[in-house]
Amino acid sequence: MQTATIPLKAPLLRGAKRPRVALIGRARTGKSTIFQVAAAVAVKQQQLAGTTSAASTYDECVVNLGLEQISLVDLPPLDTLHQLQEVDRVVLKYILWGDRWPTVPRHEAAQPTAFAEPDVLIQVVDATALERDLELTLSLTMLGRPLVVALNRMDEARDKGLFINVRALAERLGVPVVPTVAHMGKGVADLFAAALEAARGEVCPLPQPLSPHIATALAPIEAIAAQHQVCEAFRVPRTLLATQLAENDDWFMREIEAHFPALVPEVLAARAAAAATLPRALPDELHADRHHRAALLFEAVTSLTGPMGGEAGWRGFLDALFLHPRWGLFGSLAIFGAVLFIVFELAGVLDSYTSAQLAAWVQTWQPVSTVGIVGRAVAEGLVGLVGIVVPYMLPLVVLLVLLEQSGIMHRVAFVVDRGFHRIGLHGAAALPFLIGLGCNVPAISAAAKGVSGRDRILASLLVTFVPCSARSAIILALGGKYLGAPAVLALFLLTPLVIALLGRLLAKRYTGTAPGMVLDIPPYRWPSWRPLLRDAWDRTSDIVTIVTPLLVAGSVLLALLSHIGADDYINLLLTPITGWWLGLPVALGVPILFGVLRKELSLLMVAQALGTEDIASQLDTTQIFTFLVFLTFYVPCVSTFAVMLKTVGRREAWFSVALSVAVALLLAGAARLLLGLAHVAL
Repeated sequence: MQTATIPLKAPLLRGAKRPRVALIGRARTGKSTIFQVAAAVAVKQQQLAGTTSAASTYDECVVNLGLEQISLVDLPPLDTLHQLQEVDRVVLKYILWGDRWPTVPRHEAAQPTAFAEPDVLIQVVDATALERDLELTLSLTMLGRPLVVALNRMDEARDKGLFINVRALAERLGVPVVPTVAHMGKGVADLFAAALEAARGEVCPLPQPLSPHIATALAPIEAIAAQHQVCEAFRVPRTLLATQLAENDDWFMREIEAHFPALVPEVLAARAAAAATLPRALPDELHADRHHRAALLFEAVTSLTGPMGGEAGWRGFLDALFLHPRWGLFGSLAIFGAVLFIVFELAGVLDSYTSAQLAAWVQTWQPVSTVGIVGRAVAEGLVGLVGIVVPYMLPLVVLLVLLEQSGIMHRVAFVVDRGFHRIGLHGAAALPFLIGLGCNVPAISAAAKGVSGRDRILASLLVTFVPCSARSAIILALGGKYLGAPAVLALFLLTPLVIALLGRLLAKRYTGTAPGMVLDIPPYRWPSWRPLLRDAWDRTSDIVTIVTPLLVAGSVLLALLSHIGADDYINLLLTPITGWWLGLPVALGVPILFGVLRKELSLLMVAQALGTEDIASQLDTTQIFTFLVFLTFYVPCVSTFAVMLKTVGRREAWFSVALSVAVALLLAGAARLLLGLAHVAL
């Protein structure tokens, strides 16, 4: 077996060493969308500078990037660094100093809140309005911070016929430039990888040079800004301070007047001398120069003709279907529906050729000795295993691995990520939930491999409430035959509602904040058979190691208890639950209890306990619905419990059992009460 060696970069940036990465840019460039793509379930929101204005609010969370981490901050919108508005000035102060303000602003009433200065800036620019955003980029190069440019909305730029030479733009700016399509999650992983490299290298971009005539005119002002006492007091890059003084920025000039009154005449004289050499007022000339340099840069890296960029054809169509911010959810639901339809269509055919024939053969064996009964129980356990794995689990797992290798499942996870946040999880948990429709055992194993920490526990607990193929078969068999389609639909709709409510409640129990994560959007590719079979085996290997012995042991135990006549005692002990709480015949105690061994046996045991295949002759519709509600949310099976022990530990495994029993009793009791009241009202 070949092993891959992945070199680790040093130092490893996580924990106390994780860099602080700030997203900045104009409003409506997609800045907050990029934050939401990577954001944790719980996001910290605070005010800058102790203000109460909503415009000075920032969001922050920790994001996992492989083995490394960043603290991601979504700052308020910033249009320009010149002629600053009050909100823009607040943002600039925090970019420059964080909460370690220099001497100059310490007299201000609004002192800084706890906010470490960012290690890396990510400017999110709109590729469809690149020229305007480049003016801010030119200013940001003066801040003395590592900078990465996110060239967002590249798909819209392509649709408008605008083609941007990303490599040329990066070379001219001297900073990494990463194309992104934020609302589809494309390029976001590469963007944060570039931010990590920028933090590790600690290389700041050189300020883009001013036009020669502007640089000459500003030389006397820059000389004042370069004085040692001024640099120490402001702790601002010299070029930035010079341009702010040249533009007569109110705040910077007030601080010069307050702390260096002797320099005020020099600043005014230098500004007057500069203005005398220029055709326009100094602030207007500086603005025109910035605009001119941004326009030249824009023209150098863009064209209206060129090779087709991005993904087109069927790839573009699929991305529009799966990653559209409004319609992508329908594409994901269509995938779910198609998978379930294929699986259940195949299940009938595969079952008829495998477990159905084996079960018919086992039924012909009617032993009377203890050894014979144990032998038949072992055979029934193995037949039950075949009945779960062959018709349902294998087709489902193979289909899901196909979707994952093709890149479609990553897009589904991205689309449902925001919805999963509402129940305290990331979209990466979508795959385990879908696997759970076949069997909860590999679903919990997938959750253990796909997510970690708090998310692993939450996903494992909630997956147990996903109706597996065995529970779905019982619902379809009993509900479809005796209650009709509306009742069956109600039972299946009740499940996601319960999962959502439990997710919100359990999030309060597991209060630890789970870091955010970036869901990479890989290119579409054709799956290959060898990796497909290997991944499918990894997802189903627990069947051999855990489920098989438990199914066989459970079948043997159930057969022996029946053989020695222990059924009556078990039914008597469970009377408070079956007869008093659920309103069911006492004889259903054994099917309810031993449903944890093999859920698919519950239906057979019900018929045996009632002494007839015609269940409607012994149970009314209220009792049948109550029974189905209980089985839907009751402990899936002992195999699920065993996998829980392995993945989340003894404490959480037993909590899962207690939670499922409590939810099943509560919902089944409520269903009995509501249906009883409805019958009385009618």
